[in-house]
Amino acid sequence: MAPRWSIPLVAGLAAPFGLYISFILLGSIPLFQRQYVRLSGTLIRGPYTSAAGEMLTSLLPVSYTRTSSIRSFGMTSISQNTGGSQAYLRNEDRLQAQPAGFAQDVTTTESFKMLREDPDARLVVYFHGNAGHVAQAIRPDSYHALTDNSNNHVLAIDYRGFGKSTGIPSESGLINDGAAAVDWAMKVAKVPASQIVILGQSLGTAVTSGVAEHFAMQGVEFAGVIMVASFSNLPTLLSRYSAAGFIPVLSPVRAIPPLMRFFQGFVVDKWQSDARLATLVGLTRTRLRLTLIHAKNDVEIPCSEDDALFRAAAGSVIGTDLDEEDFAKWKEERTVLRDDGTFVATVKSSQPDIVIREELVPYGGHNDVMMSSSVILAVMRSFGLESTKAS
Repeated sequence: MAPRWSIPLVAGLAAPFGLYISFILLGSIPLFQRQYVRLSGTLIRGPYTSAAGEMLTSLLPVSYTRTSSIRSFGMTSISQNTGGSQAYLRNEDRLQAQPAGFAQDVTTTESFKMLREDPDARLVVYFHGNAGHVAQAIRPDSYHALTDNSNNHVLAIDYRGFGKSTGIPSESGLINDGAAAVDWAMKVAKVPASQIVILGQSLGTAVTSGVAEHFAMQGVEFAGVIMVASFSNLPTLLSRYSAAGFIPVLSPVRAIPPLMRFFQGFVVDKWQSDARLATLVGLTRTRLRLTLIHAKNDVEIPCSEDDALFRAAAGSVIGTDLDEEDFAKWKEERTVLRDDGTFVATVKSSQPDIVIREELVPYGGHNDVMMSSSVILAVMRSFGLESTKAS
């Protein structure tokens, strides 16, 4: 007969195991999978801030038309000419007179008019991560970082099912939403692709790779493609991902490959950024600036995921399939290693003009890395500003 103390012990161990199994089983259902990836909408809600008169960025919640069935929500941020604060000062009366609160039609806002009226406008289309909406957490601060003391404009969107945007999220749906936002920027705001950088963080990097591939197939090339805290593909990520940094997904079964493959087979939305970047590079005919940035202390998505993406993209430049050992040697020759273990690896091609850059930074974790100088400098390089002489 088992001792009495063993009963609560077994029950205590069985409870978390049961919860984990329930979590995995629910995750095999497409509806729940997409909610896990989404972690938004009714699950996480916070206030939308209206900062139409705020100094420097003039953030403004707006609505714009995406499709006939999806009502879209985004946030615009303007900053132009010789710096965010100077631009605001020159247009202070105009911006202060702009009505605060949600704007039903973005084309009626001063933010949009200033973007449309600026022939030299540089636009960053920002695709955020999986939790919350455009105005939550670090996102407004990251808009500031991208626009302060620059002449960058920012358009950030909520995908379908996120924030105030209607619809149900899916891989194809989110990529369509991202592509529609970029298409809107080119056709309605009249910003040419050569003056647009598409930038994503976390889940937004998968959207970014999908959008970049979509337009590459049409022969459209952007000023730059920047992916921060990215992952190679979802099945691979789930084998090592921990939600919030400590809740394992499939990592507990990684030691049993057949069981791992069984669970990975239930993943509906694959989010294969590695394959998409290889296609993007292969379709480039004129110019590509592709930048991968990851923090060494990211506890949610391992920085090794960027290595896989770099290899996929660089492989299209090399034109040959090197084995893992040979590729590591090839990459080492093109890497500047720092004393703290971080590095910058760069591969270049002259015809077409391609620069692929992988940068591992020491700090910033999964989210705060968006405010690092590496992201801002990546935007500047994409726009070719490293060759601009100081006046």
